[in-house]
Amino acid sequence: MYIENKQLKNKLSNWLFLMFWLITFMIIIGGLTRLTDSGLSITKWQLFSGVLPPFTETEWQNYFNLYKQIPEFMLQNNSMNLNEFKVIFWWEWFHRFFGRLIGILYLVPLLYFSFKVQLSKIINLYIIFFLICFQGFIGWYMVSSGLVDRVDVSHYRLSVHLLLAFVILSLIFWNYLNLKYLKSINQKINSILPSIFLFLIFLQISVGAFVSGMDAGKIYNSWPLMGSTYFPDDNLIENLFKISVFNDPSLVQFIHRNLAYLILFFYIYILCIIYFRKLNKFYLSINLIGFLLILQIVLGVLTLLNGAQIVLASMHQITSIFLVSSCIYFLYLNSKSNLQL
Repeated sequence: MYIENKQLKNKLSNWLFLMFWLITFMIIIGGLTRLTDSGLSITKWQLFSGVLPPFTETEWQNYFNLYKQIPEFMLQNNSMNLNEFKVIFWWEWFHRFFGRLIGILYLVPLLYFSFKVQLSKIINLYIIFFLICFQGFIGWYMVSSGLVDRVDVSHYRLSVHLLLAFVILSLIFWNYLNLKYLKSINQKINSILPSIFLFLIFLQISVGAFVSGMDAGKIYNSWPLMGSTYFPDDNLIENLFKISVFNDPSLVQFIHRNLAYLILFFYIYILCIIYFRKLNKFYLSINLIGFLLILQIVLGVLTLLNGAQIVLASMHQITSIFLVSSCIYFLYLNSKSNLQL
């Protein structure tokens, strides 16, 4: 987007920068909500009444009684007392509260800028707002899957919820870059390479959500082998080609591991192209991606070896946020080239 008024452009970019960090924080909170098994503690979607937490003992007991009616409590947490329930409740309540806060902090400035800038110039920001609202619906759609006949939410819905969060984050960052970096560069690589790389990262995030949703990180806590073999010995290779593959925890972990190797090899391929052609404009971005990618892999291995310990698992997810952001910057930088390939 092109805005002539520098002061207004700075306000807009500062707002997008703030939203980027708020969404980042939201993804971290969401990850911790999942890791603490707190996501099903509030069994109703209360758009307005749920803004305030319970204050009286009666209100707390009402929330707890509703939780007692779902399979997670009856089959898994039936020994939980009210004080233990409050711990998981606060995680989920804050997750929902922060989502509402993001919606307000996005909508109010958006309306302000709508009066200052031609609507056609910021229509993409309205699309992001629609996605933020849609994310709230997807969040409840995910939670509702865990209220009947199962003790966890659907890992498919969890994956959609997480992917949409990363899409929102990426779009906000892209629009921020459009406001801050308007200069073209005279170097370029084939545009399909950074696009494929970003697609692989998003695919890995999706599979990672499957791992998290099925607690697949708590099995085969060894590396580089899965137990004593490369392929999980509780499975058959032909099962990799069945539609049920993503419902099998050991196979999902196997795919997650090997997709990481594929991403690393593809990164090395792009790195070699950039350095062999001496495309120095990309050195900083590709080196940053490499650092974050190695860190992500190391944290993934440590998370596995320690049975998905919560701090390591959260750090693994946090690194993915910055890895995606660095890939978006690399893709954006390549798109600003004035060369044609």
